[in-house]
Amino acid sequence: MIARYTLPEMAGLWSDGNKFATWLKVEIAVCEARAEKGEIPSKAVDVIKKKAAFSIKRIDEIEAVTDHDVIAFLTNVAENVGEDSRYIHVGLTSSDILDTSLAILMKDAGSLVKKKLFETGKILKEMAPKYADVPCIGRTHGIHAEPTVFGLKLALWYAEIARNLKRLNQSIKEISVGKLSGAVGNFANIDPEIEAIVCKKLGLRPAEVLRVAFSFRVLLLFLSADWRMAKT
Repeated sequence: MIARYTLPEMAGLWSDGNKFATWLKVEIAVCEARAEKGEIPSKAVDVIKKKAAFSIKRIDEIEAVTDHDVIAFLTNVAENVGEDSRYIHVGLTSSDILDTSLAILMKDAGSLVKKKLFETGKILKEMAPKYADVPCIGRTHGIHAEPTVFGLKLALWYAEIARNLKRLNQSIKEISVGKLSGAVGNFANIDPEIEAIVCKKLGLRPAEVLRVAFSFRVLLLFLSADWRMAKT
């Protein structure tokens, strides 16, 4: 982000500090989901939520050695959490955290743009009638053409923003997808129910293709079992 061209809120949203905070939010949500299913102790989750912290400077120091951003982040968090850090990131892969966090950040960014568009549209809607009789030059091909009124221009901008808001709402819906399926995305080391619980906590929905793939895998297992039984 070029600082002079962005809103302070948007710059803060895409800052390293908020990026790591979002990573931690996802990791903690997974720990909470595991505790709900009885996979890890609830007391451990309490400790993790209380002690989990990070330092951007320390992460950079570790990454200079590991050459891996997520490992550096997890190592720094573990330094603060202590023994119970062994329950963090279990069964996950880096892309689970990166992709899910990116979805959260894009959703938040979209909501910020949506808010600003709505505020702008509201102003245009109020201004259009006030300037309904104010003449101005209309343009075609970038040059002066027929006379028009400034209120009409404002009304057209308002209508355009209304269309943009519809498209933005659809875009936010499309990108609000989480993925917590482990290495290569086959749920080999994590229950799909964890993904569903975490996505709900984070205001996302599970990636549909992964759910289909998991269902297909289960179907193949049943078919294989039936085939083996038929042969015996």
